[in-house]
Formats: sequence, structure tokens, C-alpha cells
Amino acid sequence: MNIIGISAYYHDSAAALIRSGNIIAAAQEERFTRKKHDASFPINAIRSCLEIGQISMAEIDYIVFYDKPLLKFERLLETYLSFAPKGLRSFIQAMPVWLKEKLYLKNLLKKELAAIDTTQAQLPPLLFTEHHQAHAASAFFPSPFQKAAILCLDGVGEWATTSVWLGEDNQLIPQWEIKFPHSLGLLYSAFTYFTGFKVNSGEYKLMGLAPYGEPKYVQTILDNLIDLKADGTFQLNMAYFNYAIGLTMTNRKFAKLFDGPPRPKEGTLTQREMDIARSIQAVTEEVVLRLARTVRQELAVDYLCLAGGVALNCVANGKLLREKLFKDIWVQPAAGDAGGALGAALSTWYQYLNKPRQVNGKDMMQGAYLGPQPTESQIRNYLDAIDAPYEYLADNELNAKVANVLATENVVGWFQGRMEFGPRALGGRSILGDPRSPKMQSVMNLKIKYRESFRPFAPSILYERVNDYFELDKASPYMLMVAYVQPALRLPVTESQQHLFGIDKLLISRSSLPAITHLDYSARIQTVHPDTNPRYYALLKQFEQLTGCPVLVNTSFNVRGEPLVCTPQDAYQCFMRTEMDYLVLENFLLSKHNQPKWTKDASWQQEFELD
Repeated sequence: MNIIGISAYYHDSAAALIRSGNIIAAAQEERFTRKKHDASFPINAIRSCLEIGQISMAEIDYIVFYDKPLLKFERLLETYLSFAPKGLRSFIQAMPVWLKEKLYLKNLLKKELAAIDTTQAQLPPLLFTEHHQAHAASAFFPSPFQKAAILCLDGVGEWATTSVWLGEDNQLIPQWEIKFPHSLGLLYSAFTYFTGFKVNSGEYKLMGLAPYGEPKYVQTILDNLIDLKADGTFQLNMAYFNYAIGLTMTNRKFAKLFDGPPRPKEGTLTQREMDIARSIQAVTEEVVLRLARTVRQELAVDYLCLAGGVALNCVANGKLLREKLFKDIWVQPAAGDAGGALGAALSTWYQYLNKPRQVNGKDMMQGAYLGPQPTESQIRNYLDAIDAPYEYLADNELNAKVANVLATENVVGWFQGRMEFGPRALGGRSILGDPRSPKMQSVMNLKIKYRESFRPFAPSILYERVNDYFELDKASPYMLMVAYVQPALRLPVTESQQHLFGIDKLLISRSSLPAITHLDYSARIQTVHPDTNPRYYALLKQFEQLTGCPVLVNTSFNVRGEPLVCTPQDAYQCFMRTEMDYLVLENFLLSKHNQPKWTKDASWQQEFELD
């Protein structure tokens, strides 16, 4: 039986295909359209899933959407009525879209689906899950646990912003929820907006900025913005926020609390923004910890699953793991709305169809390598067509050569295997570098990624060596846990360095792996496993044999504002437009200095809206 799950029309549209409970394919629409966080109907993602599954629309048994639009419309109307007459301008802007499209989503979906295969006379049945139900399903059903608590934290679904579930076998049992407008995700997004970053995109920047600041606004937040109870439940003081009925996230009253107006987009980052980032990160971590303690006490289970956009806050995840409230924690790698497509499909299989669930101690996500993969002939034909010089190397030769160029501080675009599902590059569509290099972080940020200098890079490490380098004794295959570098690898900070403020702290090497060690000696870790990504694992092994270091810098294969590369053409263009030194396309190795002259056109950067 084949089931397609869809998320669309809000942000991060995606599609997923499951067959008899097994995950066959999943992909985000942004990878195909090259528009980051694309919210449009995921026609390309669906076609990709069908192609990977080698089936047609006629062979699909159910199509499932990750949201219930009538419930969301109810929330919209009730919210505007409760705040009236405020919010009239926002209401006037929102209503035509709802009345024309979203309220009649079923008809719109049928129209879009019919366009995929015009030969098909009848579409499969169309089902709808609730938003947080899809999140919970995406967190629990692929997890390695037979029984677990599930905590979903995001901006808002239909009404729920925080929900707790008990997962057991093939069932999800709802426990309780916190409803809109009281939302931890929207609170964090309000600060994302206020510090000048893009909502639903720049939250991870806020998290990365936090270690540069001091938590001086924590009490201000707790005294004025959020009424946080001992059990982790909370209410927001809506007098300071504008998101329920306005066109911005915060208002003048909010700005007065934080000593001035929001930072303009792309404006200078000051110590204020760094202190704000540190403060809201600390508050977020405290809310998550309190909620987790309550869940552990109420449900008396040993395992926890997380999903929703807040579950991508890997700093909070790492702190939660270190608290040892649970024997283990599992986070859905596509924790945001994209993962709702997968959750909707899995919910249909296990809950709607009541199919049994088998657990074998491993998660079902296959390393999150669930997207398309070009064939060798497709890559060769493309490179030949553009007259790009290359070497074709067997695996052993390739790994040896790439390890050598990495060890001499070259930067490598690494494109191999199936594309990752979720926001993290995990060694399928990655840019790699030597973590021992003191200049690697600035080179990658400024000359390759074209992004802010403060942003940290993540390490990939052989799974069996993780505890030798980091204070982590568990697998972290999806780069969703932050842990500290082992004390033996840390470098002492001098007295004069301790007095540095803000971005000046970036000049200090914190460990013997400076390219991946953040200001607070932390790192966002990816453990690499031979059963899910054998070629990347083999490269790390080769690099370890050559240098004694089983770690590589791993960042996503894109520039700022661009989605991860999807095709060989995307990869080659990104390679040539930046100062990357080498490109690997499966077994094809390309050196920059051998390539035909690339006409530098600064306007290409306008293709991607800055995130």
C-alpha cells in the first residue's frame, strides 16, 4: 500500500511516500524550485517521490494533508474577533486569501494533484490530519522506541502550539496542549524578528548568536512577557506582541522593554542583540526543561520524542539530554513543517488503518537520506555537455585524494548519495573542511557561504570516536544535539581575551579544533555511521588515517539564502560561484583551477532572497 503525505501553503512544503509502513522517499519543494522555505504546492517533491518509488499516481492508495484548514480558519476568525477592532488591516489582507484558496483547500489540492497525472480518471482518497498530530506521528513512529512521551513545540498549528502525547506501539494518545496565542515558537520568532533576522528562517542565527552575549534580559522576559509556571506551562502577555492581529511580530511596548526599536534587516549587530539572543535562548531552554520534567513525571516513561520547529533548537536539545531525565531522546530530523508530510503519511498507516508497528532498536529514517540521487550517466552527461574537466576515481582513490586536499586546507563541495530530508546537510549535500585549521571558519563564512561571520560550523565525526572529542556518549546522526568539546582539547583563554566583547570573541581559538568549536566550547555534532552513509564514513576514516583526526567541518552545500543543492547543475554552479577548491559529484572529482573560465556576475546573488 502506497501513501503520500503532503505539507504545503504555510512554509517548507514537502512530500513523503511510504509503502506498507516503510519510508520510501521524502523531499522539500524548495530543493527543486530553488526558493528557500517554498510554501507552494509540492508538485516537484511529489513527482520526485513517485520517481524514487517507481510508481504512478494510479498506484497511490491515500493522499494525506498535514493540517485541518477549517480548524485553522476557526482560529483565525476567533482571534480577530477577540482582538477587535485592532487588527483590521491584517484581517482585510488575510481574508481574501482564505476565502479564495485556503478555506476550500480540498478543491485546490484535488486540482493540483490532478495536474500531476492528467491520464488518471480518479484521484485516491484525500485525508487530513491535525497539524500537531502530524508532528507527533513524525516524531514517534520512525523512532526506535516502542513506548515514549512525545513533546511537540512550534509556532502554531490549528490551535495547538505545544502538545504532549503518549506513543505506544501504533497509537498516539493525546494528553494536553497549550493553545494559540501562547506559543514558545512564536515567542522565539518574535525575538528573531526583533534582532533583525527573518522569521521562520533566522531562528538558528539567533541561537548561534547567543554565546556572544550575556543573559541580562532573562528577568525582563520572565517579568513582562511570559508567565512561566513551575510545570513548564506558560502564558504570554499579548500586550507586547503584534503577531496575533498585526503585520509585525512585536510592538512599541516590546521595543521599550529592550532599549530601542528592532534592529533593521542587515543592520549592524550590537551587544544589545547578542544579550537579547542569549536571554531568550536561556528562557527557551528553561521552558523546555520544565515541560520535559512534567512529562516525565506524568507519563512515567523512559524515552522522549521531539518534533515541531522548536525541536530544531539543538542547544536546548543538548541541555535536555545532559539533564538525563530520560534514558534517551529522539528528535525528528525534519522537525519543522516539512516533517509534517511524513507524519501525515505515517499517521494514516498506523492510526487510520491500524497497522501493526515493528520496533528493532533503530530509527526508520535511514539517516534522513530520503531524496533523489542522480545516476552516474546523468552526472557524466552534464559535465561533458558543459566541457567541465574531471577525474573519475574508484572509491578508495577518491577518498584518499579528497582526504589529502582537505588536510591541506582546501574546501570541498561533497555531493553524493540521496539528498537529505530536513534542514541539515548530513554528508549528502555538504561543504567540507579541516576542523584543525584556524582560518577555516572565516574562509567558509565569508568566501564560500557569504554569510555572517559569527555563525558556527558543525563537526561530522566517526560515531565510535564521538566521546573521545565531545562530552557525548550517544549517537547524534542528525546534527540535532549540541555538546561540549572535551576539556583536554580546549585551549586556555588569556586574561586579556576574557575582557573581549561581542564579535571580537570570534578571534579566539577555543580548542585544537577551532573551526567547529563555538565560543562556549560547544559544537553541534553529527555522528557518521557506516550503515547509513558508508562513503562519508570511509572519507572520515581516510582523513583520520592521514591526520589522526576523525572529524571534518560539515556545512550545507549552498550559499546564504539558497536551499541545499539538489542537482549536479546546482552543485557545479555553487562551486564555480564561490571560492570552493574542489567538487565531488559521486565518483567524479573536479578541481577549480582546471575548470573553464567562469564569468563572474555579481547579480547571481540576487537570485536568492537573504534569510
